[in-house]
Amino acid sequence: MIKVCSRYGLDNLPFIPGGRVMALGMFDGFHQGHTDIIKSAVRLAERSGVLTCVQTFRNLGKNGEDRLLYTMEERVRMLEELGVDEMLVLNFPQVKDMSPEEYCEQILKMRTGAAALFIGHDYRYGKGAAGDEFQLKKFASENQMSLRVISDRILEGTDRRISTTWLREALSEGDCELAAKMCEGRFYFYTGRVAHGKHAGTSMGFPTANLEIPEDKFVVRRGVYCSRVTLGSRVLYGVTNIGRRPTVEDAVNDVAETFIFDFDEDIYGASIKVELMKFLRPEQPFSGIEELKAAVEDNKKQAREFFSSLT
Repeated sequence: MIKVCSRYGLDNLPFIPGGRVMALGMFDGFHQGHTDIIKSAVRLAERSGVLTCVQTFRNLGKNGEDRLLYTMEERVRMLEELGVDEMLVLNFPQVKDMSPEEYCEQILKMRTGAAALFIGHDYRYGKGAAGDEFQLKKFASENQMSLRVISDRILEGTDRRISTTWLREALSEGDCELAAKMCEGRFYFYTGRVAHGKHAGTSMGFPTANLEIPEDKFVVRRGVYCSRVTLGSRVLYGVTNIGRRPTVEDAVNDVAETFIFDFDEDIYGASIKVELMKFLRPEQPFSGIEELKAAVEDNKKQAREFFSSLT
């Protein structure tokens, strides 16, 4: 199991002989560029017989927002799948005023004992993002660390660099397929425990499994999607509405509300993963329940046709 070290003092990141291989970045989107950096670090660590540690941040708060593409728990699980041993989570407000020199000396050298560093070419650090790869290369050379700068990934069939910004744009437009291409085929997902809602779906004949989207998690384009649901070891399929249910509730918070095909079990409280595979229509208010029910039936038919086309 991956060890998560989140206190700024880093006293819970123990000294290890031989040092660590560090992958540095925010790694929010986990797109191909990010996984290239992390996989390269893991390979070197395995060859060298040391641990891989991914350094990231929390409470970034860009432009007053703090909605990340993936929650900390989701990032931990994905890092575990990539073979990472440790995750160092720096609290951004506590380190943002460190100079590049202080960051390198206090974090990378004194606290983590880094032996090797992996970054993307656009990695910035220190107050005002003043530190860059050239300063880091100089620091690494002076302190017997190796530094490897991983090249950008250009999305196949385009001339555009894969980035978190582009990934967010795609998800904001409901372009599940483009987002998945940037992430090596991984569809964007929501995870959590199935919560009780107002049971409006049940009363209309299509009971749903509801996930409340955390306040700090990114919300894709609101609307209806073809979705794949993982429940334990089972993989199921259905239709998911992302949004605030304007016809029946007009809620304040966003919910991922999924009707699962050919499924009638009570799964309240169960942990599920809902992957969004294809956008069907935007969220919209209907004139009444009957019009909503007709739209849902159309969406269910569209989704079944979509999944049939994959087999």
